[in-house]
Amino acid sequence: MLQIEKKNCFIELGKFLNQFSLNNSTPNPSVINNNLFYDDFLNLIELSKSHNGWFTPEQVHFALQSWAEALTEENLNLWLSKYDFNNVQPKNVALVLAGNIPLVGFHDFLAVLIAGHKVVVKTSSNDQKLVPFLSKYLISINPKLDNFITFTDGKLENFDAVIATGSNNTARYFEFYFKNKPSIIRKNRNSVAVLTGNETQEDLSNLGEDIFRYFGLGCRNVSKLFVPKDYNFDAFFQAIFQQKDVIYYEKYANNYDYNKAVFLMSNFKLLDNEFLTIKEDSSYSSPISSVFYEYYEDINEIKNRLQADAEQLQCIVSNGIIENSISFGQSQKPNLWDYADNVDTLQFLLTI
Repeated sequence: MLQIEKKNCFIELGKFLNQFSLNNSTPNPSVINNNLFYDDFLNLIELSKSHNGWFTPEQVHFALQSWAEALTEENLNLWLSKYDFNNVQPKNVALVLAGNIPLVGFHDFLAVLIAGHKVVVKTSSNDQKLVPFLSKYLISINPKLDNFITFTDGKLENFDAVIATGSNNTARYFEFYFKNKPSIIRKNRNSVAVLTGNETQEDLSNLGEDIFRYFGLGCRNVSKLFVPKDYNFDAFFQAIFQQKDVIYYEKYANNYDYNKAVFLMSNFKLLDNEFLTIKEDSSYSSPISSVFYEYYEDINEIKNRLQADAEQLQCIVSNGIIENSISFGQSQKPNLWDYADNVDTLQFLLTI
């Protein structure tokens, strides 16, 4: 199957996904096979919360729109133009997907297929429905894809390479279990924001999106703030107040109550706005409903530290003072060429 055929399937998938938005999902009669898939997918979106309590319609729609914007002919051509696919020898590539946010493993799924390999997918128990549904849509566009896609609930078998995503604990298991196979093993990472005190209200409002999107469950969510000495958090709290409805989601509220209680019982000093606690802490990984912060006096010290801790970090958000940082509000909108853990997945797939 030619790469252009696969690419065209994903372009059509992008058009399919573009029909679904939180407040105005409207069928587009020009979308291929819409009569077979539109209503079922709309129902799946609504049922996603019953499969995973964190997958609210708002969060699922955001993920779908992000992929709709990514899967355009222009984006795919720009992404693929940097690689030479002429010498690819088709292999079976196993994927062990995470399930913390909707479609979190879809980029790996896309990369394996577009590189010319066959994919063997083991979905997370927390996200068992979305990727298989989208694969059925792709196969409906071009049935030849059926020979390239396999889903399994059992033990992974008959594969030549693997991309596995999990926690630091499961990564140790992956590294042992897959030690004889070419692999990408992803561990826990966190994202941070570096503030100067000169951010606009819009900047800080956008930072709220980086913190609260997907309830803070993603590795691209900001879980730690670096702020200048004597930073006043009033403007920050005012700007993120628009995110206050997050506390009405039971699972988030339970985490907020629990983590706040743990902090208070430990006599930690907190700043609290009744839906987010912020705590001074040197760690990068904060619990759900909380963000850590740390003061700095010299921005160059922060730059050096972030560079030294690069393997612990997924994204750095700032107004440009940190090299290769992401603008406020953009952490959950990666491009196709923004690779998890800064590991070039396509390059890996071209060398196995």
